[in-house]
Amino acid sequence: MGGLHSFINWPRGMLTDSGGFQMVSLLHLADITEEGVTFQSPTDGRRMLLTPEHSIQVQNRLGADVIMALDDVVPSTMADPERFEEATHRTTRWIDRCIAAHSRPNEQNLFAIIQGGLDERLREISLKGLVQRGTPGYAIGGLAGGEDKRSFVQVVSQCTAGLPDDKPRYVMGIGYPLDIVICSALGADMYDSVYPTRTARFGVALVPEGVLKLKNAAYLKDYRPLDEECGCMVCRRYTRACLHPLAAKGLPWATNLLTYHNIAYMMRLSAQIRAAIREQRYPEFVRRFVARHFPCGDVPEWVRDGCRLAGIDLTGVAKEAAVAAAAADGAAAEAAAAADGAAALAEAPGAADGGGGEAAEPEGRQEEQPRQPGEQG
Repeated sequence: MGGLHSFINWPRGMLTDSGGFQMVSLLHLADITEEGVTFQSPTDGRRMLLTPEHSIQVQNRLGADVIMALDDVVPSTMADPERFEEATHRTTRWIDRCIAAHSRPNEQNLFAIIQGGLDERLREISLKGLVQRGTPGYAIGGLAGGEDKRSFVQVVSQCTAGLPDDKPRYVMGIGYPLDIVICSALGADMYDSVYPTRTARFGVALVPEGVLKLKNAAYLKDYRPLDEECGCMVCRRYTRACLHPLAAKGLPWATNLLTYHNIAYMMRLSAQIRAAIREQRYPEFVRRFVARHFPCGDVPEWVRDGCRLAGIDLTGVAKEAAVAAAAADGAAAEAAAAADGAAALAEAPGAADGGGGEAAEPEGRQEEQPRQPGEQG
């Protein structure tokens, strides 16, 4: 079939994972040894062994541009120091087996994955060992598993600081927009997550202020697009009021539309991040992004920690957020008043011959308050 690119007719970059994450998601069905990981099929109970060599062979056949080494993944919330120690050193041993099995090094980029949990010492051991192997890029693994966010940014900061400046740094499993903005400030380049599409299935749209939960009745008469700054097909053609009943009833059409918009939002955010970095104005971009996410100035401590580690000063963000929120309130009130006025005029007796009716009072701001990263619909 010519590999995945030909199979799905996608001529651009593609990444495949090694199967290591299933050591976490299917832990109850897995047995991890030095040879590899043996899974028990959840359908027929058959035993299947995945080794570093087999993982790389499969990825070589799939033909993705970036392939991942098989690593020994431990949930970040596990309280077992010995298990983290074992997994850290095993991951380093397995990268050598992955490199030896890699048959297409001039066509595919093999990334090593840094492990070590939340332990600074183990992360340093993993960093040094994997950097010595000189792989084309590096991933930071073992996060986004429920650990506290202050520990999360500490680990990302430690790892990005210890990785080569001229090679990609990939934080695995990260998809919340705020996380991506903060990790990019800390020096990360790549991310992956199902969040934008999964949250769409819950009727949630991503917007610069956070999220809109379209199932809420507040959007019944909100005739604005999801995001007035977005030029995607959904924002050009549909209003929040239109999408509200579709999402509230769980119709597949709503899922499709919100998925389309959420992906467009993430693509636009990525382009904005790249532009801000190229133009050397990323600290100011972060300040504005945080201000819009937290209009009341209640910036979480982990966000402040991440910005401090990145050398970004958030002083005055609360004031900026208040100004932005006031401007948004005014715009929302005007939009609601105009929409309600038009609706009342159309429904009033004599509307067809120029008669009019009284417009309803404006409902005011319809956006929800920004959510903490991780909160879903």
